[in-house]
Amino acid sequence: MNAPYDFDAELRAIADLPDDSPRTLPGRFYTAPEQFTRERAEVVSTGWHCLGRVDALAEPGDYIATQIADEPIVAVRGGDGDIAVLSNICRHRGMPLVQGQGRTKRLVCPYHAWTYGLDGALQKAPHLKNAGFDPKTCALPRFTAEAWNGFLYVSLDENPAPLAPQLADLDALLAPYDPGAYELVHTEEEVWACNWKCLVENFMEGYHLSVVHPQTLRSYTPSELARKLASGPVFTSYIAHYPEGTPSRGKGAPGLTADQRNQSVLFSVFPCQVVSISANLLVSLSLRPIATDRVDVTWTMSIYPGDRDDEVIQHRIGLWQQVNSEDREQLEALQKGLASRHASSGPLAGADMEGTIRDFHLFLARTLLGR
Repeated sequence: MNAPYDFDAELRAIADLPDDSPRTLPGRFYTAPEQFTRERAEVVSTGWHCLGRVDALAEPGDYIATQIADEPIVAVRGGDGDIAVLSNICRHRGMPLVQGQGRTKRLVCPYHAWTYGLDGALQKAPHLKNAGFDPKTCALPRFTAEAWNGFLYVSLDENPAPLAPQLADLDALLAPYDPGAYELVHTEEEVWACNWKCLVENFMEGYHLSVVHPQTLRSYTPSELARKLASGPVFTSYIAHYPEGTPSRGKGAPGLTADQRNQSVLFSVFPCQVVSISANLLVSLSLRPIATDRVDVTWTMSIYPGDRDDEVIQHRIGLWQQVNSEDREQLEALQKGLASRHASSGPLAGADMEGTIRDFHLFLARTLLGR
């Protein structure tokens, strides 16, 4: 009888490699149900997760509902202007209150019409005459939320370390682009048949750009011009330079240099957000791991104020739909290959090409192994 596979020993060995000799995780890390279950409990359920752009919740009653691990949650703009991130299940029988995105005056359970205010306080429980019922004990629980550069984040952890201080170096890198000013123009959601880690790794390396995206990205961001940027305990980043003579993609923030207008910065806020920002375009993917081979992907596109051109916006939405489709096709094929007994650990390329994957693996090691 074969001994159980030692994921911890393998991850420890990967993390302990010299930085100039990095290797990939073996295929089992992407296909084993027991590893997914552990990551969901110890990585997904303890990290900070992007719920979308703050300007998606512009008016009182605007809400975004989603699920992280086993927790249905809803972010809602209250009448006082504050955003609360609440449990999205009724305190009566556990029914989810709302789905998707929308605007409402109150949160009403579709099962028995228990009604909650935008602050989560219970307002009405029809026909309830239970002597032990106390409405004050039936408010919707709140999760810790934080806004950063126009994004809204939530943590399921009961006492998470604040996010912004952990992203100080990334904040300094992004500051010239003024990311908080970008305006949301598109939101889309789909489920990809791949492991969530594959999507993080794919988005965060420039090695594949010229091969997988010959018509969509290679002319703007060829692989050979990718350069590694700053990293930290909960983030990594790289820069995709445009070839000399590439047409301008918009002016963007007034303080940008000519070089900054001629590049895209890509970053990941671990565990589940990946982002591309350029002078006037900001695309973010928020990942919700569902199973070893399924991940819910919500992606948003925002533009810098003053660069609104409906025709250009529609073209860029179509371009990113194609880019995502190209990546999805490759990752769903990759998922099948990772199930092979021959999908062992292989060498990663150098820092400029795949150094961000090394950063991600070190994050996983710190989170899962406490190192």
